[in-house]
Amino acid sequence: MEYIHSKDIFRLIRDTLKMADKRVIEHGSRVAYYFYKMLDCQGGYEKFELADFVFLASFHDIGAYKTNNLKDFVGYEFKAPMPHTTYGYLIFKHLSPLKELASVILYHHTNFLQLKGLKYESKDIAGLLNYAEKIDIFSRAMKDSFNMSMIQKQVGAVLDPSAHDLFRKVMIKEDVLAKVKSGEYLEELEEIIDYMIFTNEDKKKSLEMLMFCLGFRSEKAVVDTARCISITEMLGSKLALKQKEREELYYGSLLHDIGMLAIPKGIIEAPRKLSPEEYAKVKMHVHLAERVLNDQMAKEVVEIVATHHERCDGSGYPRGLTAKQMNRNQEILQFSDTVSAMMGERSYRESMDGREIMDQLKAEAVSGKFNKYAANAFWDNYDEIMQRVKVRSDEILVTYRKLNQQYVQASKKFKEK
Repeated sequence: MEYIHSKDIFRLIRDTLKMADKRVIEHGSRVAYYFYKMLDCQGGYEKFELADFVFLASFHDIGAYKTNNLKDFVGYEFKAPMPHTTYGYLIFKHLSPLKELASVILYHHTNFLQLKGLKYESKDIAGLLNYAEKIDIFSRAMKDSFNMSMIQKQVGAVLDPSAHDLFRKVMIKEDVLAKVKSGEYLEELEEIIDYMIFTNEDKKKSLEMLMFCLGFRSEKAVVDTARCISITEMLGSKLALKQKEREELYYGSLLHDIGMLAIPKGIIEAPRKLSPEEYAKVKMHVHLAERVLNDQMAKEVVEIVATHHERCDGSGYPRGLTAKQMNRNQEILQFSDTVSAMMGERSYRESMDGREIMDQLKAEAVSGKFNKYAANAFWDNYDEIMQRVKVRSDEILVTYRKLNQQYVQASKKFKEK
């Protein structure tokens, strides 16, 4: 079954990251448009190839979410661009379906004279992306007073002359700056996005990338999701679910917490119990995830995500549904997510041990809060499930921590220079 179309993969990533900070994505969309128009004008690319470049350029600053310099949006582009550039490169290299284009992100802040001396086959593409970004930054900063002479001063040293010539050709054909200002450009971007072609494996990899993006808020969020996926997979196996049901559960557990990207880090990592107002904000992550998934992901998966904090006895949120209003898959994720949360350390409490988890879950299952079949399968196979959780979670965390270690190492090297 196709759970999501290729074009909707792009839209889902875009809309999810917008929840964290929309400025990065809006900047990426404008840069992607200039970049796309230059490549299209240059010629030699099929529509699906241009769509891939739009994907790349739209998320070229994804590393900025990691570096926490978003308060100084222009500053992180000019004063210290390498940290976010490096992390963005690593994300595309290790987590995206476009790893062969990752180095374009790594070099897109490299000045033309430096880039010219590199033995790097995609340096012309990196030069175009660099130019497209500078156009957006300067035109947004200067607004109506912006003119191309401001860019001309940097051509030949900072900016690629061929990119400058290409953009002027684009401007002769159509006023792309005016289209961006009016918002008309968004329609053209939507049209080229329709040409995206991802295999099922590419789609899965892209959605998994969103799980790792939870690490922009907290590493614990990645750990929790990894555990939840593992528990869900094991329960699906023990309960002999059909392949389709297991796939729906996988994507539901993978995406269930993406709404947390909209919750301030200060609330997520508060070293205390949350105030009622703060807790209300946290609870909004369910609505936010549902909203961003609607019309993009399969309905069955959206329903699993939208009910992961409901409870069989009606005590959950946001709708207070009961078992009669939900299906088994929804109830399995509710149970798995609860187990994962109990296993996890929080800023205001230590992780719970096996006995504590078992005692609390048994009491809540008996009271009718959780699906009794999921609870029984968990108890009957506790040791096996916990072993699988450890192995599977470690696999995911190795990737996540490798990404961060490489980021730290690369950042140190750039500081030394």
